[in-house]
Amino acid sequence: MIRILRQIFRTGIVTEPLPPEIEAGILQVGERLEETIRKRFRRSLTIRQVDAGSCNGCELEIHAINNSFYNCERFGVHFTASPRFADMLLVTGPVSRNMEVALKRTYDATPFPKLVVAVGDCGCNGGIFGESYATLGGVDSVIPVDVLVPGCPPPPLALLSGILTAVDGYPGKK
Repeated sequence: MIRILRQIFRTGIVTEPLPPEIEAGILQVGERLEETIRKRFRRSLTIRQVDAGSCNGCELEIHAINNSFYNCERFGVHFTASPRFADMLLVTGPVSRNMEVALKRTYDATPFPKLVVAVGDCGCNGGIFGESYATLGGVDSVIPVDVLVPGCPPPPLALLSGILTAVDGYPGKK
């Protein structure tokens, strides 16, 4: 254990910071997102991410917005494991026939009013998988979608912008 710690201290930090133009874009979108979340929700935005049958490319980008570089939590965006505590569903992938019921149950378990963001080309329209014997196509073929974030996979800045667009259109608690 001591040997591993010495190696870590010898190596130091080897990751590179984000390029300045990307960091500026993230800060700009993030500040608007934080302001809108505080105005509309009066607290943080809680997201439940649902994989409806994707290749996991979009999940990697979603994990990236939560890492130390992008750090979406500094803007008030948090992820939860339970749809009962979620304000938003972030759904990736074409909806496979096996995930249809689970996605509907997750949507029904999310309290009203709820936001749904379809992530990636597959979530938007089925992508390369389309509609087939195994998939139903995009997320909107199963549950109502508020915002589409295209891309294969969409970069973290596009994901944060899509979340901002959804929160901007949020009607408020009724």
